[in-house]
Amino acid sequence: MNKENILYAIIGIMVGLIGGFIFANSYMRSELSSGRLSTASSAMQTNSNMPADHPTVPGQQQPAPVPPELQPAMDKAKANPTDFDAQMKAAELSNQAEQYENAIEFLKAANKLKPDDYITIVNLGNASFDSGNFAEAEKWYSAALEKKKEDNNVRTDLGLTFVFRETPNYDRAIQEFNTVLSTEPNHIQALQNSVVAYIRKGDMAKAKDNLTKLEAVDPKNVAIPRLKSQIDKGQPK
Repeated sequence: MNKENILYAIIGIMVGLIGGFIFANSYMRSELSSGRLSTASSAMQTNSNMPADHPTVPGQQQPAPVPPELQPAMDKAKANPTDFDAQMKAAELSNQAEQYENAIEFLKAANKLKPDDYITIVNLGNASFDSGNFAEAEKWYSAALEKKKEDNNVRTDLGLTFVFRETPNYDRAIQEFNTVLSTEPNHIQALQNSVVAYIRKGDMAKAKDNLTKLEAVDPKNVAIPRLKSQIDKGQPK
């Protein structure tokens, strides 16, 4: 899924779940900041109630194509274990092919070569998230935030790790989203994700408050009608 559409897909998927769609280990997160790996996610099953205008979700698209340059890049990285750029290129192409475990392997090799490289740390969080290992993603995102606590996109991604794990922690997710919003009140991803988290938690009053803010800063947001419907119904599950 393109990063430009990932934000809307998050809400489409979560609200679809609330409205009766089948949620099967769907791994989504917010739009990446410049320099991060692109991502695609998998394992979403939907029922016949899926509306025609629902945002594209995993399971509705073809498997990611394998770039022809992937194997040569992997071979080069393995043959040159001290070449940081080779590890990063192999990781990037593995990620494009949705081979997240391979991406993690090369990113960890790059991290050993340059332990303080911020982008590598963030990408380890991203690849871990996409592989479904949310606890590992939390670890890497937290490490990134120790270096750059003001990165609100990473903090939003950190919050999402608590939404999507097997035993969600909505309070912790909301805490991270609110931290973002305390310094950047119009951060669209954090606003949307907080609405979803509040709905899932069952706190419709706070969900409504943040939805009002979202409408003010992004009135054409395609997720707003569904979020509003779920809040009106007052049915988090």
